[in-house]
Amino acid sequence: MKKRVYDLEERLIQFGVAIIELAETTNKRRYAAIHLSKQLIRSGTSPGIHYGEAQAAESRKDFVHKMKVILKELRETRGNLVMSNRANLIKSGQAVDSVIDECSQLIAIFVKSIQTAEKRDGKNLRTEERKTVKGNRRAGED
Repeated sequence: MKKRVYDLEERLIQFGVAIIELAETTNKRRYAAIHLSKQLIRSGTSPGIHYGEAQAAESRKDFVHKMKVILKELRETRGNLVMSNRANLIKSGQAVDSVIDECSQLIAIFVKSIQTAEKRDGKNLRTEERKTVKGNRRAGED
């Protein structure tokens, strides 16, 4: 990966392109390389495609769920990259290290984003609970 981009959607798209380029360098004569490269393309391009869905989530709960799906795909991609690299299935070793590093950074970003969203959701729930309790007390329902 060349230059650092701070727009997350653009970064995910660039990551997907890097995954496609890496998958193209696999040794197509080995069954494992064929199998893992196909899966790598699926899991490695998924985050860039699905990020827009998370941005258009219908609720915070929906947002968190979609972000967790993206995180799951990123973790799968990192495992696939490490496995393929150790088995010498990908021909460009330095490029793999760079993409693994980018994947790890993206994972860290999504973990933090999910934690922040869940923390905010918890605060919102507590606020709603307090409003409900106060409303019930006013109505004499305790």
